[in-house]
Amino acid sequence: MSTTVADVDFQPVHRNALSAGFARLDNAQKIKLGLGALALLAVALALFFMGRQPEMRVLYANLNDKDGGAIVAQLSQMQVPYQYAEGGGAIMVPADKVHDVRLRLASQGLPKGSVSGFELMEANRFGMTQFQERLTFQRGLEGELTRSIQSLSSVQAARVHLALPNQNGFFREQQKPSASVLLTLHPGRTLDKAQVAGIVHLVASSVPEMNPKSVSVVDDAGSLLSAAPEGQSQGMDLQRLQYTQQIEQLYTRRILDMIEPLVGVGNVKAQVSAEMDFSQVESTSELHKPNQGGEPGTVRSQQIVEDGTAALAQPAGVPGATTNQPPATGTAPINGAAAPLGVASAADKAGNQRRESVINYEVDKTVKVVREATGTVKRLTAAVVVNHRGGTDPKSGKPTSTAIPPEQLEQMTALVRETIGFSKDRGDSVNLVNAPFSENKPSDEAPPAWWMQSDNQDLLREMAFPAGMVLLGLVVLMGMVRPGLKLMKTPATLPRPEPAVPQLNAVLNEDLGRPALPEPDPVVTPDKRLADAKRLALENPVAVANIVKGWVNGET
Repeated sequence: MSTTVADVDFQPVHRNALSAGFARLDNAQKIKLGLGALALLAVALALFFMGRQPEMRVLYANLNDKDGGAIVAQLSQMQVPYQYAEGGGAIMVPADKVHDVRLRLASQGLPKGSVSGFELMEANRFGMTQFQERLTFQRGLEGELTRSIQSLSSVQAARVHLALPNQNGFFREQQKPSASVLLTLHPGRTLDKAQVAGIVHLVASSVPEMNPKSVSVVDDAGSLLSAAPEGQSQGMDLQRLQYTQQIEQLYTRRILDMIEPLVGVGNVKAQVSAEMDFSQVESTSELHKPNQGGEPGTVRSQQIVEDGTAALAQPAGVPGATTNQPPATGTAPINGAAAPLGVASAADKAGNQRRESVINYEVDKTVKVVREATGTVKRLTAAVVVNHRGGTDPKSGKPTSTAIPPEQLEQMTALVRETIGFSKDRGDSVNLVNAPFSENKPSDEAPPAWWMQSDNQDLLREMAFPAGMVLLGLVVLMGMVRPGLKLMKTPATLPRPEPAVPQLNAVLNEDLGRPALPEPDPVVTPDKRLADAKRLALENPVAVANIVKGWVNGET
């Protein structure tokens, strides 16, 4: 009997290679591959939905709990997705639905905490009392003023309270209206005096017979923004301070422009303190001086009175030149003592005559009005510090600094005095000092790392979730899915230990040229053959099964 033994691997027949490979896996490998596939599917879905998440915008902010609950309920009914932001103080919806949702909510009167104006007058019902009508009008006026004030860029929210007294028939007993405005400004915003004054006049002009002084503007911190009538000089004080600073900066710049070319840029520091005089002085003087400028006086009036009844006496006495001359004409000079009249003769003295002469001259008068200018420099004080001269030590080569000679310091001091217009009578002071400047060494602190910068941290926070999901997917793919797929593609092979003695590998036909068993040893006992057969059945049960199958089929 000629028999050959061959190694035949029995595998079940499957429909395709994928199912065949999956069938070759054991239960643990199948569970691992299934979990990996589910994890990959979850990661892909998370990335997909995150990429399709719409951009959210603020719908309403700073809502009270009642309005917020009503809006959330309405959004749920309209099937509009929403989110909370800023600790629940704002409601966010998709950016493409903000305007649509606002219009739909406004048609339902939400939010109810919004400012209402004169549209309140449209809801007047029949049977309203006069008090209710007046109160509705006041609420509408307050709402309109609130809307106007909130339109300012710096104002976040506003409330207006109007005090409108009842008018009676007695004009003297009528009370004037007043108003109070509470402002909430945006963070980092302020209102200057002109803006506050504009708000005051806006409210005062909207209410009949309201005085701007009766309007009070207060911020959310409780500070009074509208100046009181007695505090109107605060703006002038601010202007004076700004003008003083401009004068000081002007003189400081002049000193630097004069000294820096001598010592170098950055080697001189100057500070000027100006004492300004903002007092308004107006003086009026009236001068009376006769004959100013050497001009003759002007006669304003003249009165001459002559009284005489007796005739003049004839000349008497010893004839001569003196008795025959007429008396001299009297003079009255303007300045100095009056000149003596001519000597009257004995005949004149004996006559009964009286002569009076009164002359009034114009008196010169000068009225002088002097208004001194405000903002004049009362006193200047200048302090200048000059750095030492820099140089290099010829021996060591290290940088050194030397003091400026006193002669050059005096010249610099003179230049500073001329630059600022030094006046000894005014009490000006100039002090120039030469001292070494301390060197500002660059900071050894390195700039913060890129991951510590705020912009990069925000970017990292945004990219953390997508990057984490991608990394998780890679881990699942490489650790769970890929090994299972690799095992499915590779056919399973059974380990074959090296036999200690020649054994049958397969039942083969000699015509195929397969290896045959060596000839049995004639000295081998039957017990030895039985032990070899048992060992062969234990080591290669497939070969033994093939042999038995051939025996049963009658092939041997």
